[in-house]
Amino acid sequence: MLAVWVEQLLGFASGALKAIRQDERYPTLMAWAREEGPALVGGDLPLAQALAPELWSQAPLARLDFRCEPLARPGRNEPCWCDSGRKTKHCCGAVTLPGSVPDHLMWMLSLRDWKGDALKAALASGRAPAQALLEAGLIAAETGQRGRAQQILESLFERGDWSRLPEQAEPAFEILIDLYQERGFHRKRESLLDAVLEHGPLFLRGVALERLCLMHLDNDDLDSARAAFVRAQQALPDSPTLAYIEAMLLLHEGHEEEAAERARFWFRRLARRGDLDPDQLQFLADLAENPGATLAEQLLNAEEDLAEPLASLQALLEELPIAPRLAVSCTPEGRLEYHTTAREDTLHAAWRQVFPVSAVSDSPLGLEDDPWPSAAEWLPELCSHPEWLDAPAVVQELALALTTRFGSLPWMAPSLFVPLASRLERWLEQVAAEGPGTLAWEDADNALLLRTGLALVVGMERGARERSRQLAERLLVLDNHDSLGLRELVLDQLLRDGRDSDALALSEQPPEAEAEGPALGVLMGRALALYRLDRPEEAGQALAETQAHNAHALKLLCADSPRPLSGSDDDPAEPGSLRRGLAVSHPDARPVAGDPRGARLAAGVAGWLRKDASQTSGN
Repeated sequence: MLAVWVEQLLGFASGALKAIRQDERYPTLMAWAREEGPALVGGDLPLAQALAPELWSQAPLARLDFRCEPLARPGRNEPCWCDSGRKTKHCCGAVTLPGSVPDHLMWMLSLRDWKGDALKAALASGRAPAQALLEAGLIAAETGQRGRAQQILESLFERGDWSRLPEQAEPAFEILIDLYQERGFHRKRESLLDAVLEHGPLFLRGVALERLCLMHLDNDDLDSARAAFVRAQQALPDSPTLAYIEAMLLLHEGHEEEAAERARFWFRRLARRGDLDPDQLQFLADLAENPGATLAEQLLNAEEDLAEPLASLQALLEELPIAPRLAVSCTPEGRLEYHTTAREDTLHAAWRQVFPVSAVSDSPLGLEDDPWPSAAEWLPELCSHPEWLDAPAVVQELALALTTRFGSLPWMAPSLFVPLASRLERWLEQVAAEGPGTLAWEDADNALLLRTGLALVVGMERGARERSRQLAERLLVLDNHDSLGLRELVLDQLLRDGRDSDALALSEQPPEAEAEGPALGVLMGRALALYRLDRPEEAGQALAETQAHNAHALKLLCADSPRPLSGSDDDPAEPGSLRRGLAVSHPDARPVAGDPRGARLAAGVAGWLRKDASQTSGN
């Protein structure tokens, strides 16, 4: 019965609102209620007459600057407010409404219908009830009206009076943060997070800290992510989301065993509370058993249309047969060359019939466009034709596609990147078996193998770091000119693992690349390795080389409040910035978009310089 009333109420209120908007006069509404209203409430004229004045009293009127014009509720013996001429007790007072009428209903419906300047003016009036803003914003978001949803939800959180937020404000807050992210309003996103963290209610502060932690993880800023997690734990110590976030954080940090241990701790703690629903409890149990696999499965399930094709791809990669041999030769000059075969070209051509983009020819880690909007078409086709993966060109484009989407998620490495790495490693073994020589980027079709290698190194760096470094080192041996800029990546990984002697050996410039000179990141990595190995004089000399190479780098690293650097590789680097120095110092390097390895090396050197400046000043 209640469901019938809700449906009738919404239909009647929508019709009443259209009648009101004709001239915003009460008689117009009552005329509509008597003529058309009964059909919307099961033919009940008394109900239609009794309901119309209730709705009028809460309807915002543009002619009154969006104020309402509430009617005085009449006494039992006074004339009825529906203008029937009868006493209230013999008219609307004798009608019992089938259910309640929310006091924000007409505002919510108005916000749903208004457009353009009318919506803007209504929101600017500040008179919309918070619950109406919440519901209208959620409806707009659910129906794909992203601009309208953002506009309405912004008004909900811009009021300043956080204490009046509805209890259901948490999903609205998360939707608004997501809208800012999707639509590129990063400053607005950060401002909203800051405002909630400073003034918001406790439950929203916890959610904001959780989102902040996830944002830092996306940016590979693990220190800031850890700090945000600790603050979130203090704000909401019993939030089940914290178990999920801590598992992600520990996996990003490379602590797989600790991630499982902490997941088991959260499961025991939250299970004792007894207030979790069965799905939440099962998720925590799965997380405790295998954090990486659970997070991977959750991600796949969240992909909606792609969940089944991605699961099929995982199954395919797990059962891939041994990779076929390639056509590889070594020239008299000692240059290793891979040439595609007719079969490989045919397989690649069939793949390109369904895969919509190709690799950028002069970029080591780029596709011409985003292939994922059409993934529901090409993923099933690939799973139906596993032989396509016999062609390195297909493996290359698949690796690039996977890296752009899943390369920052450590738990996706075992099932998506490691199997492809095994395939590539077999091909690289065959290349190395042809004899000593160099696999140069510009020779023959070598770029296919090198670009695939770089994509897999990046894709595995967080979730299979040892495997990532081994592949990168193998590529460095074959391509001793380091045309991919892998030396800095491997150097960073070695330093992070405390393998300082290996890092120092790697930082020594090979004779073949002396003409180009070392990259700035390699110089800084060498200085840090020497310092850790307790060789301060040589470390000071390495710093002097860094200073000579780029006069701005050390000054920026030691600054108390360095200017933030632009995150876009497309933006021109400012003169004097560290990013500009990196570009000038190694103009032929091919940096990986979004790869933070240079920033991590810089942070390590900066920490040393600030900690022990006196030790190095004399050098």
